Amino acid sequence: MFIVTQVAPYPDGPSGVHGVLTQASTALGELAGLAGLEPVTVSDVGDVSPAELAHGGVLSLFTIGETPWSDAQRHAITDSVRQGRLSVVGVHSATDACRAWDDYAALVGARFDGHPWTVEFEVEIADRVHPATAHLTAPWRWHDEVYLFRDLRPDAHVLLRVAHGQLDMSVPEARVPECGFPLAWCFTEGQGRAFYTSLGHFPGAWESPTFLRHVAGGLRWTLGDDA
Repeated sequence: MFIVTQVAPYPDGPSGVHGVLTQASTALGELAGLAGLEPVTVSDVGDVSPAELAHGGVLSLFTIGETPWSDAQRHAITDSVRQGRLSVVGVHSATDACRAWDDYAALVGARFDGHPWTVEFEVEIADRVHPATAHLTAPWRWHDEVYLFRDLRPDAHVLLRVAHGQLDMSVPEARVPECGFPLAWCFTEGQGRAFYTSLGHFPGAWESPTFLRHVAGGLRWTLGDDA
């Protein structure tokens, strides 16, 4: 499992900073090991060859900014996903990356479009049997950034969303996107599988057994475990 945590500038300026990346990378590596995968931490995508990406496995993305994938790497990723050799696990700001790569949104499911809120909120469990959510019990309260999304794939299967009435719509830039407020989803791209969760901004998430089971279940699903 390639665990990519590269922070890169946006096309128009510096990127954001996530101090949790080292902790998240360690936790994702442990989850990879539990799933029978060899974790490979990638802080510079230039260190991963197109041939390695084409060989397959899992591409775990906790990225932000214009990740400098080469054209050959991009082709290897999209081709491997669509042929079922490579799965994708996107975490938090992975939807706020690669704006100049048109196919990228198809790999993570949507594009980040702002986050007016950082609050505690109740999570609606939209799918109670998926491996990423079956362990959750309602009500589940969580503290995190709440993202706005655009271009959510129409075939994205939403697993979690913000429960109705949990957000203060009077804060600056607050709005209701066409897709509402999804927090996690999964989908197939060709023969490949992808899972994404927008949660995980704060260190406490990566120390939470509940959240780690959520990510582990999503990873298992991308590997073909539907139960």
